[in-house]
Amino acid sequence: MEDQPAGSSRVARRRDRRKAEIVKTATRILTDSGYGGMSLEDVAEQTDIAKATLYHYFSSKDALVAAALETLTQEVLQRLAARAEAIGKVGARERLAALVDEQIRILTETAPEVAAVFSWPRGWPDAFEEPMKDMRRRHDAVFRRVVERGVADGEFSCPDVNVALQCLHGILNQASVWLGPGLHEDDRDRLRAAIVDRALCLFVSG
Repeated sequence: MEDQPAGSSRVARRRDRRKAEIVKTATRILTDSGYGGMSLEDVAEQTDIAKATLYHYFSSKDALVAAALETLTQEVLQRLAARAEAIGKVGARERLAALVDEQIRILTETAPEVAAVFSWPRGWPDAFEEPMKDMRRRHDAVFRRVVERGVADGEFSCPDVNVALQCLHGILNQASVWLGPGLHEDDRDRLRAAIVDRALCLFVSG
């Protein structure tokens, strides 16, 4: 395969950076205003580009929103994967505890926009129903694999994995409410640890 010309490579990198900037702006507006409150005019203005230029990157508002949602999903999955890799080879309980802790950190500290966009969806068009279900399934699979392994190894004994996981996601969605702004760091750490501990109780019967 022939090497790509250096000039062409620079153009591609510049385009990727601008595209990422547009997606970041769209995500910020979605976080603050929801789908109905986001317009391409606002995205263009806040990204400091012409609306006509925006169409070179995204063909429609829905295409841009879809890119923003997928980017958020990938970032969450990457953070969870990094946390799982960092703890190394451990049992299912310890691994699940780390993943729950990381997800709470994502929702309340490192990427609170995830909670705003996914945990409390506001006025999403029907066209996003299936894509968002798919994103949620991919996210659920990260936790499901650990729980199923724990059940198989005898670490977990929950009678219904599906119900337990639904309850877990409910707890995670509420985390951004429980760990709202204003908490002292020590109180935040204690409350997050308590939430993780109680969440694990879902997977141990008796």
